[in-house]
Amino acid sequence: MLKKKKSGARKTGGKKPFGKFSKGKQFKKRFCRFCADKIEIDYKNIGLLKNYISDRGKILSSRFTGVCVKHQRILTRAIKRARNIAIIPYVNL
Repeated sequence: MLKKKKSGARKTGGKKPFGKFSKGKQFKKRFCRFCADKIEIDYKNIGLLKNYISDRGKILSSRFTGVCVKHQRILTRAIKRARNIAIIPYVNL
């Protein structure tokens, strides 16, 4: 019985690369809303804080909202303060 030699190159089956490094897709850069418009984050501004809370009451990540690291920390602190003094509920049912 003769054994077949395997070639070093693998066949991909015509599949295209996936993920964030795939060719052809370009991502638009997100800018921090607070840096661009120079908006002050305050725990008393409920309308602003509600934009960064999910429908379940969780704080949204900076990857999802496009907020920079500095303002994400300030935003998180403001949301926690507002929850603590009962301006914003901990959980939305």
